[in-house]
Amino acid sequence: MPKSKFKFISITILLLLAALILTPSTIFTAQAQGAVQATVTTDTLNVRSVPGDNGAIIDRFTLNTVLNVEGREDQLGNGGIWVFAQPVNGGTRGWVLSDWLLFPDGFVIETLPVINITGSADPSSTSSTISAEAPSVEGGITGSTRNPINFRNGPGTNFGIIRGLEGGVAFTATGRLANNAWIRVVVNGQEGWLFTSLVTLNGDVNALPVVENVPVQSSAVSSGGSIPAAAASPRPISGFTYGAHVANFNNGDLMARMGMTWVKVQVRYGVGQDPNSVAGLINTAHAQGFRILLGIVGYPGDVAAGGTGYFDQYAAFVGGVAALGADAIEVWNEPNLDREWPTGQISGANYTQLLARAFNAIKANNPNTLVISAALAPTGAEGAFGLERVWNDNRFLASMRDAGAAAYMDCLGAHYNEGIVSPYQTSGDPRGDNYYTRYLLGMIRTYRSYFPTRPLCFTELGYLSPEGFGGLAGTFGWAADTSVAEHALWLAQAIDVARNAGVRMVIIWNLNFSGSFGDDPMGGYAMIRPDGSCPACVYFPR
Repeated sequence: MPKSKFKFISITILLLLAALILTPSTIFTAQAQGAVQATVTTDTLNVRSVPGDNGAIIDRFTLNTVLNVEGREDQLGNGGIWVFAQPVNGGTRGWVLSDWLLFPDGFVIETLPVINITGSADPSSTSSTISAEAPSVEGGITGSTRNPINFRNGPGTNFGIIRGLEGGVAFTATGRLANNAWIRVVVNGQEGWLFTSLVTLNGDVNALPVVENVPVQSSAVSSGGSIPAAAASPRPISGFTYGAHVANFNNGDLMARMGMTWVKVQVRYGVGQDPNSVAGLINTAHAQGFRILLGIVGYPGDVAAGGTGYFDQYAAFVGGVAALGADAIEVWNEPNLDREWPTGQISGANYTQLLARAFNAIKANNPNTLVISAALAPTGAEGAFGLERVWNDNRFLASMRDAGAAAYMDCLGAHYNEGIVSPYQTSGDPRGDNYYTRYLLGMIRTYRSYFPTRPLCFTELGYLSPEGFGGLAGTFGWAADTSVAEHALWLAQAIDVARNAGVRMVIIWNLNFSGSFGDDPMGGYAMIRPDGSCPACVYFPR
């Protein structure tokens, strides 16, 4: 549980979020009929060259962009209804998922003409034929930066920064990675790399040649180093399970009656610690019939001092814990904050170096131990505190993704602990910014957009109520009006929402913690309240 809450920057978002990123423009050979305007309702929406999550990303539409939607590809297995669209003021044409568009009241999406991506129109519709072939490019594609961006000497956040570029800087793109995440560009005669999602290209990124001889990645911080190859494949996870983070094992019978099958305990690792120091936790959980998730986090100072050598020590420890029979291990906690990771060294790429070593050590000692990536602090506070101290979780996820983190986790970890509205809501949070972390579904859809091939596990999901404690510290004042009744109902509803959304695990934060309302009001999140009652228990099992 975070020791403090970062104040969120006000960001206007209409619904929730999700996310896919960009794609090259598709060329019409005939004009579609029945176009309708729609508005983008997510922070960033991927535009793809063909309908479906596997389509190449060619561009990104931003929140509140108004689009002319010209047709649809309603095809099973594509993850939804994909539509072909272009901003009303011009720009990239491509395929986007309709879930993230707001259509006029009463509009029925099935009335859009069906576009056949293979080149022939559906004879039963008024659709148009399109061609997905990208034109060839000689001499590169011109473009410009949208916002301030780092110009790097290689394709990744772990490469050195040549210099920072302001928004509106012109460049010529000369190459790309195979996944289109990074492009090689020339700026004023100097060659380097830019992150594709943060620039505007005046053409199709797929027309650029793929750069085969990519430079070897190097670290820009003391904790850097090479990332080892994955020693095993991620383990498929099916079904849905839930449990609670516990301060002790005194309420096992109550947990069993509520249908819980997991307990979570967080362990603070110190250099030289013996894995057998946590054997008692594992044995007690198993004796009570529970599987145990151990969240294992070290100290930022040790990371800063030890670099990759420390990563190897940490990996050896969690490997030893796996050998003792731990059912799941969460590798670190909230590394996007400098409370848990060294100031100035925060990045998803740096964390992935630790995750990779831990994954290999865990799987070598116990292939059945689930590896869950560190849940991030759900925050949008980087603008207020600076990237030295905090990264927004979506920025951190993108950095993890680009570093290849998907190969080193069985499940993607997530935290949701700042809700003050029903988990069914996707708008209307009284804080007024509608930031995606305010909503459970916003979190689910956003995290999935960065790691669509990995299941999602909430290792901390809770609601804060001050009832029984007499007040809240200023940084937690956002929860001042949440009642215990709402706390109880929303927990139960959140389990249903998560299950129905395909989440694999939920660990409720928390069952039986106590504590005053200082920097960390753990007792206010607890299912068991200060008077010993458990209002939430009446809603379980779910």
